[in-house]
Amino acid sequence: MSHGPRSGLTAVSSALLAMSRHLEVRDVLKTIVASARELLDAQYAALGVPDDHGGFAQFVVDGVSDEQWKAIGPLPRQHGILAAMLHEAAPERLGDVRKDPRFGGWPSAHPDLIDFLGLPIRDGDEVIGALFLANKNCPKPEGTCGFTQDDEELLGILAQHAAIALTNARLYERSRELTIAEERSRLAHELHDAVSQKLFSLRLTAQAAAALVDRDPARAKGELHQVATLAAEAADELRAAVVELRPAALEEDGLVATLRTQIQVLDRAHTARVTFTGRGVKALPAAQEEAMLRVAQEALHNALRHSGAEHVDVTLHRRGTATVLRVTDDGGGFDPRTVRRAGRHLGLVSMRDRANGTGGRLTVRSAPGEGTTIEMEVPGG
Repeated sequence: MSHGPRSGLTAVSSALLAMSRHLEVRDVLKTIVASARELLDAQYAALGVPDDHGGFAQFVVDGVSDEQWKAIGPLPRQHGILAAMLHEAAPERLGDVRKDPRFGGWPSAHPDLIDFLGLPIRDGDEVIGALFLANKNCPKPEGTCGFTQDDEELLGILAQHAAIALTNARLYERSRELTIAEERSRLAHELHDAVSQKLFSLRLTAQAAAALVDRDPARAKGELHQVATLAAEAADELRAAVVELRPAALEEDGLVATLRTQIQVLDRAHTARVTFTGRGVKALPAAQEEAMLRVAQEALHNALRHSGAEHVDVTLHRRGTATVLRVTDDGGGFDPRTVRRAGRHLGLVSMRDRANGTGGRLTVRSAPGEGTTIEMEVPGG
């Protein structure tokens, strides 16, 4: 953050745009706090999201180093001035927070706060957080508050937009959780089908071997070798299920590793050959990686379930300053002129929405009998 104040509509606009740019709740909280501290030129800023047990589910600070924050200790409780803002849902502007009768002290490592401005963040009638600023960077005559009525009004505008940004981020995370749950359920179903087929073949082969043991030991031996092969393949499918369905694969492994793992599973689960190549791609912002993974999964689902393809190829690579995902199949294809009808059937609308939502674009190339190529390009990487 810069060290001097920023004023006027440009500064307000910059702060609001910064808040709307993020989809992860933690990122939104950090951006709100940093924007408020810079906009009002305060030494410290904090934002607390209350839990249902008298504490804070999340508490983000700006102006305090990581070392200081660790030394301060556990998150604060909802008491004193913090409680007043959360429970009375009213702004607080104080010349010296230490002289307020509700002041309850702070840990020894806590920075010294003097003038104080705090506002609740509200979503309708619900208080979803509280925004605090302290120690405005300006001369302070004895006993007066560095924060003005104008500061309070400006922070109020910021708090209103912070409520929208925070609510949107929560809805996004909830939507993503549901998407992940649906995707894991779909993968589990596909893996179940694949393993069931392997086990059914294993059972028939074992029965054939048993029937041949007495009259044709040589053939029985061959069948038993096939049993061993099928059992190994079934074990591989089960191991893949454990790997594939574990939570947070994208966050832990990154886009390239997650795509490679999922495509290996699909290659084993389907008769079509499914291949993946990823080269020269660096980590992308979480929202872009999430969108690219979902587009790849949707395109793979279409190719494997509807196109009749024998080979599906997925690539992830750099193109100039952009990252490109391409899913190509040699299946039946379709006429792009009927894209409106096909779009509903093949999920093209949702794929385009995901691409557009992360600053990217989606391109679809297809023709009857000539397969389909779906390409998503996003900036960066």
